[in-house]
Amino acid sequence: MGPRARSSPRRRWTRALAVAFLPLILSGFAPRPRQKLGLPGASAQPRPAPSSLFNWSHLTPLELEDRAAGLEPQSPGGRKPCFTLGGHKFQVFGGSIHYFRVPRAYWGDRLRKLKACGFNTVTTYVPWNLHEPERGKFDFSGNLDMEAFVLLAAEMGLWVILRPGPYICSEIDLGGLPSWLLQDPKMVLRTTYSGFVEAVDKYFDHLISRVVPLQYRRGGPIIAVQVENEYGSFAKDRSYMPYLQKALLERGIVELLMTSDDAENLLKGHIKGVLATINMNSFQKRDFKLLSYVQSNKPIMVMEFWVGWFDTWGSEHKVKNPKDVEETVTKFIASEISFNVYMFHGGTNFGFMNGATDFGIHQGVVTSYDYDAVLTEAGDYTEKYFKLRRLFGSVSAIPLPPLPELTPKAEYPSVKPSLYLPLWDVLQYLNEPVMSNTPVNMENLPINGGNGQSYGFVLYETLICSGGSLRADVHDTAQVFLNEVNIGHLHDHAKTLTVPTMTTCQLLRILVENQGRVNFSWKIQDQRKGLTGSVTINNTPLQGFAIYSLEMTMSFFERLRSATWRPVPKVCLGPAFYLGTLKVDSSPKDTFLRLRTWNSGFAFINGHNLGRYSIMGPQGTLYLPGAWLHPEDNEIILFEKRKCGSYIQTTDEPVL
Repeated sequence: MGPRARSSPRRRWTRALAVAFLPLILSGFAPRPRQKLGLPGASAQPRPAPSSLFNWSHLTPLELEDRAAGLEPQSPGGRKPCFTLGGHKFQVFGGSIHYFRVPRAYWGDRLRKLKACGFNTVTTYVPWNLHEPERGKFDFSGNLDMEAFVLLAAEMGLWVILRPGPYICSEIDLGGLPSWLLQDPKMVLRTTYSGFVEAVDKYFDHLISRVVPLQYRRGGPIIAVQVENEYGSFAKDRSYMPYLQKALLERGIVELLMTSDDAENLLKGHIKGVLATINMNSFQKRDFKLLSYVQSNKPIMVMEFWVGWFDTWGSEHKVKNPKDVEETVTKFIASEISFNVYMFHGGTNFGFMNGATDFGIHQGVVTSYDYDAVLTEAGDYTEKYFKLRRLFGSVSAIPLPPLPELTPKAEYPSVKPSLYLPLWDVLQYLNEPVMSNTPVNMENLPINGGNGQSYGFVLYETLICSGGSLRADVHDTAQVFLNEVNIGHLHDHAKTLTVPTMTTCQLLRILVENQGRVNFSWKIQDQRKGLTGSVTINNTPLQGFAIYSLEMTMSFFERLRSATWRPVPKVCLGPAFYLGTLKVDSSPKDTFLRLRTWNSGFAFINGHNLGRYSIMGPQGTLYLPGAWLHPEDNEIILFEKRKCGSYIQTTDEPVL
C-alpha cells in the first residue's frame, strides 16, 4: 500500500491561527475554521439567558475552606433538582483527561487548557492493570502518580471525579483489569467469584488508602467517586455492584458515589443508594426521562458526553461535527444538566496498553487516543475547543483564564537506520526459554514471579520432521517459520496452513503477537493470548516446545546494548530490530514519526515505547513527545515484523 493522504488541516490550521488571532481568542471570539466532515449539524441553539451567569470563583479547591458539605444532590421544593457544593448551587462542567495517557511533563499544560476553556472539573479513570502489573507489586510512580495528578488539578482550581474501577473499559487492555487474573481457569471477571473479589480487595486496600486523603471532606479536590463502570452492559451478578459499593464505603470513601451507564442499560447498572448518571452522544430527552424513572427528583449528570470516538486498525478515522458538540453542551447548560466531556484530551495508548473490539473479528484499538477530542492528541486547540470556550465565556460572570501557549512542534531530519538485529540473533539475550511438552499461553508462562506475561510477543519453537496441515489456535496473530523462512500467517479466522514437505528435520517457529485484549463485553472472559491449545500437523499434536517471552521492557533493551548488531542489508525480511539516531536541536520539541515505507511493528525512543504502527491505517504517524527527547542525539529502535523500510521520517502534524 502506498502512502496515505495527508492529514486533515485541523491541527496545522489551529496552531497557526491560534497565534495570529490570540487577542481575539482571549476576548472570547474564535474565527470559524474549515469544517470537518462529520455528523450533520442542526439549527443554531439560543445561548443561555444572561440571568444564568455562573460565578464559581469561590468554589475552587484552593479557595473553599469550609468542607462540611460536599457535592450533594438537592431537591428544593417547587424547583428543579440540582447539585450543591459547600452549600452553594453547583453545576459540573467536567472534562476527561487520563493521566496515564499523557506524559507527566504535560499534565500541567493539559489541565491549564481545561481550566482556560471554562471547565471546573476533571475526570479520570484509574487503570488497575498498570498500577498492579504483578500481584502485590504496586506502581504509582512517574506517569502513574495518580495522587500527583489529582493534587495538580487542585492547584489549577479544578475539582476531580475519580473513576477507580476495578473495571474501567477506556479502550485499554482488558478494560484495565490485570492479565494475571486470567491464570485461574475458572476465573469469572466482574462478578463476586472468590478469586476475583479477593484480588479486588487487595487492590482496593492499597488504592483507596491513597484516595481517602484526597477527598473533598479531607481538604482534597475529589468530589465524587464512580462505582465500577457501565456494569449495566455486563450485568452478570446482582451482588457485584453492591459489593463494590460496600468495599468503597468500608475503606473510607465519604464523597458522592455514582454509577455510569448508557440509557439502554441504565436499569441493569443502577444500585440503591448510589446516584445514577448517564452516557450519551447527543441530547436525548427520552433518555433523561428514563433516568428520572430510575431515580426521581434527582439532578441529572451526564457522565460521558461523547464528543468523538476511538479508532481501530483497518477502520476509518472517526470524527464528530464541532457544531453538534456545541449545540448539545448549550442544551445541557440551559437545562441545568451537569456533564462530563469524554474526551477533553484523549492522549496516547503508549506501549502495549491499547484494548480491542471483537464484533466477529478482533480489531486492536490504534495507538493514538486522539478521539477527535476537544484538545488533540498532542494538546493542540481545535474548533471544538474554541466553540466551547466561547460558550462557557458567555455564561460566566467572570473572565475566563487566558489561553496557555501552544506546545511547539518540529520536523527533524530523516533517520536511516544503520544497524539491525534479526529476531533469531536476539534469542541469546533473552531469559532462558520456558521448556514445556505442550504450548503455554502468555498469561500462564511461569515468569515474572509467577505472574505470567501481560503484553508483547511470544515465540514458540519445536522440531518437526514432516510437513502437512498445521493447525493452531493463536491470539491474536502469528507468523510461522521453518528455521528462518516465513511460510505463512495464522489468526482467529485462519487457523491452518500447509507446511511443505522436508527431507530433514527443521525448527518450526510460531511468533504470536498480542494485539490488545478486548476491553468491552462478555468477551473479556476469553482473552488469553499466545497459543491457547495444542498445535497439530495432520491432526497429530506436536510436543517439546521452547517458549521465549518477548515483553520488550526497558531491561530487555539494556541487554541488547551488548548484542552484535549488523549493518542493514539491501533486502531484509522477517522480524528484526533496526537502530538509528534521531538528531534534534538543543531544545527538543514534540514531533510525529512517519513510517511510510515500513509495514508493522513498534517504535522505541530512548527506551520509551511509543506504541504500534501499521500499514493497515488509519493512523499514519506516532506521537513523539518532546519531553522524551534528549538534546542532540536520540536512540530510536524499530521492531519491524515483516520487512525493512528505508527512512524514519518526522513531521510537525499528525496523520490520523
